[in-house]
Amino acid sequence: MKHLEFQYKALANRRRLAILKYLKYHNKASVGDIAKEIKLRIKSTSKHLRILSAVDFLDREQQSLNVFYFLPENKPTILKEILSQF
Repeated sequence: MKHLEFQYKALANRRRLAILKYLKYHNKASVGDIAKEIKLRIKSTSKHLRILSAVDFLDREQQSLNVFYFLPENKPTILKEILSQF
């Protein structure tokens, strides 16, 4: 039950929803690319990405000094529902 609460809280933010929408159409992106798209500092964007990752809404991949984020293959049901709205 607690995990579901955290999932809903993660979705209750327009910046995090913007990140999910961006990744739905761009598959994989770096923190810098996402920050530029949602017009937010990298530090703040990283915080939002950590929150989304903590509830299994994002996966990440380290490539050299860059971290790339993408939607997981096995998406939670609630994430599938949200993504269908974009």
